[in-house]
Amino acid sequence: MLPTLLVHPDPEIRTQLRNFFEPVDFVRIVGEAVHVDEALELLGAIEYAVLVVAVSIKEPHDGFELTRRLRGRTKQPALIFLADNEDDAFTAFELDATDYLIFPCTQERFARSVTRLEQFKMHFNLAQEPSTQWQESTTRNTSGSRQEEPEQTLQLPLEEEEQEQFLHALRQAWEFTEKFRPAEIEKLAITSGGRTMLLPYHEIIFIEASEDYTYVHTASEKHLTSYRLKILEARLRPHNFFRAHRKFLVNLDMVTEIASLPGSNFMLRTAGRTRIEIPISRRRLGELKQVLGL
Repeated sequence: MLPTLLVHPDPEIRTQLRNFFEPVDFVRIVGEAVHVDEALELLGAIEYAVLVVAVSIKEPHDGFELTRRLRGRTKQPALIFLADNEDDAFTAFELDATDYLIFPCTQERFARSVTRLEQFKMHFNLAQEPSTQWQESTTRNTSGSRQEEPEQTLQLPLEEEEQEQFLHALRQAWEFTEKFRPAEIEKLAITSGGRTMLLPYHEIIFIEASEDYTYVHTASEKHLTSYRLKILEARLRPHNFFRAHRKFLVNLDMVTEIASLPGSNFMLRTAGRTRIEIPISRRRLGELKQVLGL
């Protein structure tokens, strides 16, 4: 089993990673960190075999800085770097990365990372397994043949000293997070042409899904982004955005009318010089009425 630490500032991405790793039987997620210093606290208490690290962490250090601090260790963990573009791939592999993963990614692409971890596992010198001898758990049925009992889960508690170290590391990480957690600004970072612009949420009229990308529409412009619509839905829903359709996320503050169309269909119409009509899927109509108090 490879104990694994996730280091990423976005809780939604950490949740996605947990879901991706869940069916991988030789990987166990035993910690999460938002910042590098948080991760170092946990690394001081637990010998992780795998680090999944965002290269875009900027406060208080970047993700590469974390891995540089580990270079003097006897046992080097497998390093999977997460990024939203290929710009830092060369630096990652200079640091002996196991993989450089542009995320979000498909299940097929993630499976390639898992394959590389399997290869790493073959050479990783895990701690010696407990030497306790287990008696084969079998019974005999009425015909006299051997019949295996249902599989049971064995839980081995940490030693008292190990438990105290682990709890201390968690407390330190929590205190650091509470002290330095940045407040979310109501702007969406969009990178284009080598520059990053911060688009205020209130200027966004709607967001349109296009395969693995999205188009963010304002009153005068359309921006192509690498965000997936599901990620933006989770981020923007608390700011009055609604998933009206599998392809559309709309800012309800910009909606002026719900129009009824032939065939029991409905459209949302938005404000502005150019009126925009966005379809509402039937299964989402009831939820929309609840949101609007209709």
